[in-house]
Amino acid sequence: MTDEAAVVIGATGGVGAAVVERLRASGRYAMIHALSRSGTGLDLEDEATIAAAAGTVAEGPVPTLVFVATGVLHHGQSPERTYRALTAEHLMRDYRVNTVGPALVARHFLPLLPRDRRAVFVALSARVGSIGDNRLGGWHAYRASKAALNMILTNLSIELARSHPQAVIAGLHPGTVDTGLSQPFQKGVSPERLFTPDRSAQALLAVLDGLTPADSGGVFAWDGARIPA
Repeated sequence: MTDEAAVVIGATGGVGAAVVERLRASGRYAMIHALSRSGTGLDLEDEATIAAAAGTVAEGPVPTLVFVATGVLHHGQSPERTYRALTAEHLMRDYRVNTVGPALVARHFLPLLPRDRRAVFVALSARVGSIGDNRLGGWHAYRASKAALNMILTNLSIELARSHPQAVIAGLHPGTVDTGLSQPFQKGVSPERLFTPDRSAQALLAVLDGLTPADSGGVFAWDGARIPA
């Protein structure tokens, strides 16, 4: 075990909880901060709670991994199948959680990363956030908010490389995971493509282990394949 810490935000969600368990089992970190709205009061829509959490983390071992395992897809509002279903409320809800929240996490947690060694900041993205890979349309708010997240991650990678040359910033697509987020949309997904949270977490952490600073700013699928912007 080292004197380093890991931070998982969204630690009570399916993927987040599985990532926490995998990290604990690895024995690689002296401390793991499992943060969430229901567990520790960190609310992505309340910047003061993000800042407070960062302050707490700063008091302990230096974090070398910040994993943002959050996201919203339906939560009372089904993804739009047509532009006729677009509403400002739905768009803003997805942007607040999927884009603005992780961006504010970066604002408060990136200053905690060490400059003298490898450090990773990662956020769950989605293949449907790829503009180049979009063949079906629809799901306007979710797609657009994840595409915006990918741009934020690219910006962060460029800026952080100037002060943290060994840092890696990345987005990760976890696959179709058997959680509440994907449950209404699992019909037609073959069993071998419907992952348990633990399987997804295992794959994502393996991808992270293989990323280098040259990969920073990219978005990667659970199998390590780079997803086009």
